[in-house]
Amino acid sequence: MTGFLLGTLVGLLFAVNTLFWFIPIIILSVIKRLMPAKGLERFMARLNDACAQNWVGCNKRFSDGLLPTRFDVRGVETLDVNAQYFICSNHQTWNDIHVLQKTFHGKAPFFKFFLKQQLIWVPVLGLAWWGLDFPFMRRYTPAEIARNPALRGKDIETTRKTCEKYQGLPVTIFNFLEGTRFTKAKHARQASPYRHLLKPKAGGFAFTLTAMGAGLSALLDVTIVYPEGAKTFGQFLCGEVKNVIVDVRQLQIPADFFAGDYEADAAYRKRVQDYVATLWAEKDARIEQLLSEARRRT
Repeated sequence: MTGFLLGTLVGLLFAVNTLFWFIPIIILSVIKRLMPAKGLERFMARLNDACAQNWVGCNKRFSDGLLPTRFDVRGVETLDVNAQYFICSNHQTWNDIHVLQKTFHGKAPFFKFFLKQQLIWVPVLGLAWWGLDFPFMRRYTPAEIARNPALRGKDIETTRKTCEKYQGLPVTIFNFLEGTRFTKAKHARQASPYRHLLKPKAGGFAFTLTAMGAGLSALLDVTIVYPEGAKTFGQFLCGEVKNVIVDVRQLQIPADFFAGDYEADAAYRKRVQDYVATLWAEKDARIEQLLSEARRRT
């Protein structure tokens, strides 16, 4: 089968699978919001997450069965599907989303990510994200806060209320700390001190921790490496991504990171920035090590 036909087939299967699972997710979401009892609402939330896991599982089977991509996944053996995790990962291509879903399917709870408020209007996916209780957030700019000081901290307060729905439920929250996909042009514009990474946004890291609270079981530091170079999602569907390495480190989150004001507390801000800078320096070295290992094998 040619790459174009393969890409068309896998892309069609992904699309049909998404529409198929969208229907029960929306039905369950409406029922969940009509539930008078908290326990029943949480039960429906678990059913909804189970549908989402089945969606991921079907996509995983399609890619495993049809695509030649070889996955080398390390560090997921001791994860718990009933825990609460925070994932931070490097970001190179939209393939990363599928790679992360495939890596943690059946190993950790279904993962969710913070979304800009405007994304709720994305066709099909926006409603699905709403139904699955993805945390929609609005970040206020310094200029907006200067004009209206009452907005200070409101973004975290609003998101924290959304995250209260996760209390007592298995969940994985993830964040691309670079905030955008890595490219050589972006790397040069930033004058990034890292060889393989853009500068991380420590504010986003702190935001996630203060929104989720101390119930998080661990930080999962994920490093994704494409030994032949990152490719587009279309190229992935066409079978052009031959190898992917996913390295996962499970780290204890410092207890004092859960309660702090990143904007107003300079000492707290520096602690978080130093921690994230160290994390990113280690990740940069790990990428170089994994690339070197891959080169030696070829």
